[in-house]
Amino acid sequence: MSGDIVITVLGGGAWGTALACAARRAGHDARLWARDAETVEAINTRRENPRYLPGLKLAEGIAATTDLAAAADGADIVLAVTPAQTLRALLAVVQGKIRQGVPVVLCAKGIERDTGRLLSSVAEELLPHNPVAALSGPSFATDVAAGLPTAVVVAARNGDLAADLAGKLTAPYFRCYSSDDLVGVEIGGALKNVLAIAAGAVIGSGFGASAQAAMVTRGFVELRRIAAAFGAQPETLMGLSGLGDLVLTCGSGQSRNFAYGLALGRGEDLAGRPLAEGVATAGIAASIARERNIEAPIVSAVDRILNGEISIRDAVAELMSRPLKSETD
Repeated sequence: MSGDIVITVLGGGAWGTALACAARRAGHDARLWARDAETVEAINTRRENPRYLPGLKLAEGIAATTDLAAAADGADIVLAVTPAQTLRALLAVVQGKIRQGVPVVLCAKGIERDTGRLLSSVAEELLPHNPVAALSGPSFATDVAAGLPTAVVVAARNGDLAADLAGKLTAPYFRCYSSDDLVGVEIGGALKNVLAIAAGAVIGSGFGASAQAAMVTRGFVELRRIAAAFGAQPETLMGLSGLGDLVLTCGSGQSRNFAYGLALGRGEDLAGRPLAEGVATAGIAASIARERNIEAPIVSAVDRILNGEISIRDAVAELMSRPLKSETD
């Protein structure tokens, strides 16, 4: 099977591989760039990614390569699916390898730790001749790779571009909605990771489901406050990339961020755990809230816990003893 559209996926992890599967199911040519030669060989010869998606048979016809230039050459859409904190380095290398005008869709969720910039801002700086979009929403890589029903949102500053990309990326059981609120979609995706760590820590510490529900709900208030300060549209945060992603990520051990918080709450060794983007995002999110005078006590507490400044139990005690006020304030 081959198609008229070439979709290049930069990143051979679980999410990149899953999106390459979706691209094939949509009828497009899918190229997948990965650094690891063994992963490339396994995808090309056995339709497997044993390192990141063990036990799953991948869609037929994904063309994997370790050659970045070859992957980018002739692409009609590029999906950047490397971790948020490595995006700048990837785009610096790929400069000049992607044709001008080819949309670059950011599929990681985070805020650049060293600068406090959204990933779209980083991409627009390094690839000024390529329109930038983002793909986000409640989605586990294993579900998408297995072809289970999933809905996400594709956002770009230009609504027509977002709609066009959503149409092209939609596949059987992978439904893409569109949005012109790029900032709102990015903020929702980034901050839900921080709150998922908090949700996991609450459960891991034995505080119970009621505490988890309260934390997620009040954390969502903080997410909306920070998003509003960036100019996000309120309705965006009520959609797939905000509330939808928050619900999924804060309630499942499949979420790396929830699992990280769970281990943190249980006092387990955190060394060598799978990447949890919320760990890098927590500090910069807390800094942004302080600098902009945004009330975000849960985000701040996660940052302090991760830095070893306060225990989970003391953080919860502080949050529970804050001055009472109206819920809608």
